[in-house]
Amino acid sequence: MEQALHERLHLVLEQQRAAFDRERLPTLTRRRDRLERLRRMTSENAEALAQAMAQDFGHRSRHESLLADLFTVESGIRHALRHLKRWSAVRRAPTPLHFLPAGNRLMPQPLGVVGIVSPWNYPYYLAMAPALAALAAGNRVMIKPSELTPATSSLMARLVAEHFQPDEMTVVTGDAEVGKAFTQLPFDHLFFTGSTAVGRHVAQAAAQHLTPVTLELGGKSPAIVDRSADLALTAERIAFGKLLNAGQTCVAPDYVLAPQELARPLADAIVAAMRRLYPRIAGNPDYTAIVSPRHHARLRGLLDDARARGATLIPSHDDQPEDRRLVPTLLLGTSPDMAVMREEIFGPLLPIVPYGHPSEAIAHVNAGDRPLALYWFGDDRAAREDVLARTHAGGVTINDCIWHLGQEDQPFGGVGASGMGAYHGVWGFNTFSKLKPVFIQARFAGTKLFHPPYGKTFDRLLGLLKKIS
Repeated sequence: MEQALHERLHLVLEQQRAAFDRERLPTLTRRRDRLERLRRMTSENAEALAQAMAQDFGHRSRHESLLADLFTVESGIRHALRHLKRWSAVRRAPTPLHFLPAGNRLMPQPLGVVGIVSPWNYPYYLAMAPALAALAAGNRVMIKPSELTPATSSLMARLVAEHFQPDEMTVVTGDAEVGKAFTQLPFDHLFFTGSTAVGRHVAQAAAQHLTPVTLELGGKSPAIVDRSADLALTAERIAFGKLLNAGQTCVAPDYVLAPQELARPLADAIVAAMRRLYPRIAGNPDYTAIVSPRHHARLRGLLDDARARGATLIPSHDDQPEDRRLVPTLLLGTSPDMAVMREEIFGPLLPIVPYGHPSEAIAHVNAGDRPLALYWFGDDRAAREDVLARTHAGGVTINDCIWHLGQEDQPFGGVGASGMGAYHGVWGFNTFSKLKPVFIQARFAGTKLFHPPYGKTFDRLLGLLKKIS
């Protein structure tokens, strides 16, 4: 069985590699056509994809699916189409004075076959956003979506097969064993979105073939509230960022660092904001369910552990949903030994951690792994710049949450344990390209003066170069 699986995956890879060998530098027209097909596939099947995601989650907000999974892909495609000609053009590069009249060029070239392993939390966006960048760069694409969203994965496989030849782009469905075998293939680039723990295994598998990887991971992304912050506005925006997709977002604020005198007032303001955004939890079509019974039980376990260790739990609502919609809960009085403070939460639980001096908040962030996102709220510019200078994070949003993710003119990626590499816009194009330097020598070249036999002339010229270069 295992051998048959490996043979099947290798056959798909070899078909794509053979097709790439026949067309190593696709024309601009060919790349535009592939992006347009992906755009049509997305826009024409948006409702069907939203329904599939709702089926997989038990309930998923239709509006969140249309915004966060479908619109984001279409927006990325439109951005790529507008800029593709410039991105893919051979560019002049500066040439040092002592090499003139020779010249330098930088030639973007597709890598070949790209493998993409996508997660369950945004099952369409996190598969197709890297795919559109890989197609724009001229590559062939194989996608392994999550087994936790089988309806969406199955629909994606069918739609891709209808809009693309198998040697252009294909979706490989299956369980974790298929995913493991997939990451062991000798791709020209492997792109993985998921947990830090699994990301380590993916990097090790890719290393067997020296396959370059982009790892989009996670971590405990903090929201730092400064004493200069507008409490009501801050509360509303934290509530939105935390409850989008019921907190099942890699860049959701994982916990809040608040001045000690503001911790309880902020908690009350966040609860009030959550109630305005979601007047009820049970049966609310705007509020997404937890993806699986196992993840639902894990989150309940985090609450039970925190309660047993002395935390104060503040549920936002009195509802008792019968499905996997989980009532948002804030936690006060947490301690470092609680599981909720050690694990990435990935759900609608929000610890609020008090601090005294702002340096304590910075030290708290720096004591852990570098997060995928960091949020800062306040109006004190000097305090803001201090936090930006003294912390590391994959990306930052000031006075809001999440929205740095949607900037096509900014790179998106992690740092340290939250990932390596970046994509979106031109950064995605470059990730899936080899920017090949080309040096074009002139017929009459001064570099001949550096040929042997060496002597005093060489020494004088080298001395001159040290002065002018």
